[in-house]
Amino acid sequence: MPGFLESIRGAVGDTLFYGAVSPAIKILILLFLGVLPLITYLVLVERKVLGFMQARVGPNRVGPWGLLQPIADVMKLLVKEDTLPKQAVKWAFILAPCLVVAPAFIIFSVIPIGPPSGGLGNLSWFVTDVNTGMLFVVALATIGVYGLIIGGWSSNNKFSLMGGLRSAAQMISYEVPQGLAIVGPLMLAGTMSLVKIVEAQEKAGWWYVFPQLVSFFIYMVAGVAESNRNPFDLPEAESELVAGFHTEYSGMRFALFFLGEYANMIVISAVATTLFLGGWLPPFPHLLPFLGVVPGPIWFILKVSVFLFVYIWFRGTFPRYRFDQLMDLGWKWMIPLALLNIFVTGLVKLLV
Repeated sequence: MPGFLESIRGAVGDTLFYGAVSPAIKILILLFLGVLPLITYLVLVERKVLGFMQARVGPNRVGPWGLLQPIADVMKLLVKEDTLPKQAVKWAFILAPCLVVAPAFIIFSVIPIGPPSGGLGNLSWFVTDVNTGMLFVVALATIGVYGLIIGGWSSNNKFSLMGGLRSAAQMISYEVPQGLAIVGPLMLAGTMSLVKIVEAQEKAGWWYVFPQLVSFFIYMVAGVAESNRNPFDLPEAESELVAGFHTEYSGMRFALFFLGEYANMIVISAVATTLFLGGWLPPFPHLLPFLGVVPGPIWFILKVSVFLFVYIWFRGTFPRYRFDQLMDLGWKWMIPLALLNIFVTGLVKLLV
């Protein structure tokens, strides 16, 4: 494979190779060999773990130990009838699922899963590194809420509309503390580049989760709320709103909403790993130097997997919040705490 890449580089030249061919190869590898298989089997892992927590077996009929269940689920969604409600706003109804899933996929282009060199064919372990990478992530993450609002409104269904309104209030409320929570690590790193944030943690000798424990807690709670997961799944509350904003969706359009939710879970976990847990860096390199033998991307995937397990753990453990409790937590506790953390971080950075 490296020899094949070198031959392409020689044929098209360095400028075209690094400007277009290399990013295209990375995007294809990332999506079709990374993100999509991970999302597909994350659903199976979630069902298996929840089954274990609830003293039942989980999927075990399709393939050995149920390993082919995700493939059966994908085939079912592909052949299922894709209905369009008679009174729906057609263009908005079709656009909404795309607005949910596309930004999550685009964010993966700036997330570094490994060091700047040493990947396939000595390519870097990310599609691109921009000096405003964190701002790029925040800007794209805010687009997803429009997909939920438009999907709920365009369905012309009262349950969908209520789910869309709930998602608007919830996501706008929790974007504020989540945005404030990332300010602390950015102040310590002095950059918005995700690659340089990891390198700054390597230079400092510790992960930012230790000096920024409050920010880490706020970011993760807000991240669970942003992805509409338990115990903050009020926009989809089955016992109250049938399925919330995607009540009228079926087939592949429903699959896109489903895909977007799990892609957002991975994005939030990957950003938390980069900002707070040192990205691809091994834990405690000075105390346990032998851990450096394990490649950086493996450490990154392991850290993201821990976050994803916590998502599943929350779903199997906590009851759903009431909506007034949800708003109180965001506005009365998390935002003031995030502002206080920024003030203390700035004061310590100025004095120390």
